[in-house]
Amino acid sequence: LSEQVNATRVVAFTMRSYITHGRRASRLAPYRPLCYNFAGLPRHRLSGLPTRATARRGSRPPRHCPWRLATLWIFLMVPFPLFVASAYLRPKKGYSSVIPIITVCGVMLGVAILIIVLAVMTGFGDVWREKILSFKPHITVYERHGRNFPTDSVCDLALETPGVVSASPAIVMQAMVRPGDIPGAESTPVTVIGTDATRQSILTSITNNLVDGVFAPVDEGIVVGIDLARRNGLYPGSTLLCYSPLNLNADHALYLPEEMIVRGVYDLGMRDFDDGIVLCSLGMARSLLGMEDDGAMAVQIQTEDPEQVHAVRQALEERLGDDFHIETWLEQDRVLFDALRTEKTMMFILLAFIAIVAAFCVTNTLIVITIQKTKEIGLMKALGFSGFQIRSAFLLSGLIQCVAGEALGVGLGYLVLCNLQRLVAGLASMGIEVFPKAVYGLAEIPWRMVPLDVYAVVGTVFLFCIVASLLPAWLASRLDPVRAISQE
Repeated sequence: LSEQVNATRVVAFTMRSYITHGRRASRLAPYRPLCYNFAGLPRHRLSGLPTRATARRGSRPPRHCPWRLATLWIFLMVPFPLFVASAYLRPKKGYSSVIPIITVCGVMLGVAILIIVLAVMTGFGDVWREKILSFKPHITVYERHGRNFPTDSVCDLALETPGVVSASPAIVMQAMVRPGDIPGAESTPVTVIGTDATRQSILTSITNNLVDGVFAPVDEGIVVGIDLARRNGLYPGSTLLCYSPLNLNADHALYLPEEMIVRGVYDLGMRDFDDGIVLCSLGMARSLLGMEDDGAMAVQIQTEDPEQVHAVRQALEERLGDDFHIETWLEQDRVLFDALRTEKTMMFILLAFIAIVAAFCVTNTLIVITIQKTKEIGLMKALGFSGFQIRSAFLLSGLIQCVAGEALGVGLGYLVLCNLQRLVAGLASMGIEVFPKAVYGLAEIPWRMVPLDVYAVVGTVFLFCIVASLLPAWLASRLDPVRAISQE
């Protein structure tokens, strides 16, 4: 056999002696020169190494090569499968050394993409939940037959219920509006919400999002969204003409549009709210519908904890009886949140195929290593190493690539998410609009990393890599030593 094969045989025999007889330095002393040679020590420096006789007297190797001693220590202490796996993945000369690096990069990109997509989908759900809870009531009370009803008694009973922060009457209707200062302007469909400014309600939180004017939905004053104001040229002090359903349903009477005065402009960062909702006083809403002075369509209730609305709802049902229908924000927007949850699950399933592709890269890398190291594998089997040890070495080789790729992928995903807005702004400066507000209804891309999602991604990719490493490991352990050594 060649010199390299002889050296490998002695090293393998040394490792077998170590495994068989334990940590006895005297049994390893005759083979230490070859072990040092295997660790990279030049031949001309082997003369001063200890022999069996000097090893018995307790002499030690020279101190002028500490890193080589560390290499030898690692060689003697690391389990055989892990040692072989790390040796096969160690960079060497030639193009084959790039293959493990490409595999690690593939796993890294798969993990990073999965984490980024799941974080963005989670961020979308959080933003929608936050915006909805900041604008819509937590609980809404309707008259069971859809009629208008006096709301003062209902508000008082609601305020006496534990967990209720505020209760306010409200009128919600569809209307058409157009700017009164621009002749011939087109009408825009909007949702008009009439609220009682003297009572605290969920709508008073809009004061934190005002960009111009004041929150004063009293008398003829209204508050509009920033997108509606920009599209119609509105500003505090301008007029808006409102055509209510009463204008369309009247058969024998002519109703002129109500003239409203813009008092404030808000910006919630969501196109559905900023472009389609107008807030006015409860009296103005009653005038648009021709209702009585003490009537309203619903009572909007805000609770201390939006996640515990079911307990408050049960208490309200006991107090109000069967004449009223009560809905929570979870029921009103159930379709939206179910769609977001389903979309997140489907995105995870579809993008998991990227992890499968990365697992195929691990398989290809191990197959290439098996072909390149056929003689070495045959020699190790000829020296008595079991198929389990060979199989474990190749499994560890695949897992090392997988763990390295996953660690880098988690870091890359977090780095991209932290600089996501900068990347979007950079693409927008080059004329590439990645996240237009007109389409998505949000001012910026939201994201939030959930540890459970990260664990799911890492566990899924790890499972794929284990399965991908089984076939090459099994093929390597099944090699015939005679044919492997004699292979050209």
